[in-house]
Amino acid sequence: MSNRKFLTVTLIVLITGFVYTLLFGKLSFLSPVAAGFDKHELTNSVVYIQKGSKFTDYDEIDKYTEAVESFHRLKFLKKPEIYIYSDKNMYLRRNMTKARFYAYPNGRLVVAPWAVDESRAGTISLEIYIKHELSHVLLYENMSYIAAYRYPQWLMEGIAVYSTNQMGTSWYPGKKETYEIIKSGDYFPPYLYKTRKEDSIEIKTKNRIAFMYSEFACIVDFLITEYGMDKFHQYMNSLFTDYDHDEVFEKIYGIGFESFLNNFLANVQK
Repeated sequence: MSNRKFLTVTLIVLITGFVYTLLFGKLSFLSPVAAGFDKHELTNSVVYIQKGSKFTDYDEIDKYTEAVESFHRLKFLKKPEIYIYSDKNMYLRRNMTKARFYAYPNGRLVVAPWAVDESRAGTISLEIYIKHELSHVLLYENMSYIAAYRYPQWLMEGIAVYSTNQMGTSWYPGKKETYEIIKSGDYFPPYLYKTRKEDSIEIKTKNRIAFMYSEFACIVDFLITEYGMDKFHQYMNSLFTDYDHDEVFEKIYGIGFESFLNNFLANVQK
């Protein structure tokens, strides 16, 4: 085989593999084609239901965007795309996550089939979880990809949990319980979330991630209680364009972030 033929065959194989991965593999979240889904173009969102699914509550989902926009004081720049899966293997094959719900930085939101089953069983609230992920989507839509990479992940989760009243539901501890857990000795420094040092922090509480998310929401709650909602939105929005979190925080609140966290912990101990 000549070098030219070899290069041509190699190129065809690579392109074929890329297209397959885009349509049916881990890059499906980037695909403009929703293979295997029925599309429902609604007033506020676009909901894709996997073919053969018995899920029919997409009109209810379409109502969720207004509450999310109201809290964040932001608008969706385009309709969020929500994919409801019914097949576990397809979900795992086509997504870069094993989580029940996941929002990609490009604004696509995916829902695992077991999440739908858990909502039907009353274990979780589909509304709360989808609103949680829509919070991420809304923030992503209003920032660049660089900002999405640099945005404090603890804050992203704290906003989502706080804004949807997720504390105290399912396995997430409520505010009072979260405070008691912190008093007992468990505390996760928020700036270590999604860093290499995350696993070095020992948390004895049974559901580590649920506690951490509730703690982040409590920090958001304390910020809003102490300084008001207007300053909080200024802080939240400033990080869309200014990536130096601690500098932004001190500029807006007049206190260093570490000192603020010490104040938060002192408040917990009261």
